[in-house]
Amino acid sequence: MKTLLNVIWLVFGGFWLALGYFAAGILCCVLIITIPWGIASFRIAGYALWPFCRTVVDKPGGTGIASTLGNVIWILVAGIWIVIGHITTAVAMAITIIGIPLAIANIKMIPVSLMPLGKEIVPTNQPFVATYR
Repeated sequence: MKTLLNVIWLVFGGFWLALGYFAAGILCCVLIITIPWGIASFRIAGYALWPFCRTVVDKPGGTGIASTLGNVIWILVAGIWIVIGHITTAVAMAITIIGIPLAIANIKMIPVSLMPLGKEIVPTNQPFVATYR
């Protein structure tokens, strides 16, 4: 069932969403000082391609002051706009019955889109894999 939902997600918006995150990652990496956000954008792009068999967990060992400061800067510059986009898209997807799981996946992406530093994306059958490394 998750594979079917992932294919539907990919066709109805996941590809374009991932492409946007990938483009943002390239832009951030070109600007050198924003490379941490670029790497996070690439991570989110992979999550946006195939979200139904993965979940987001905190990285082991805490986030630290650098990640917290980076997340605050991200929220002010881009995070809030990305969240508004996810919410708007989720509302549009939830109009149809078949779009409800896709809307839920869009809402599920909000925490990592809002604060991407200090997060790790893991398979849903191993949600605690990050804590055992």
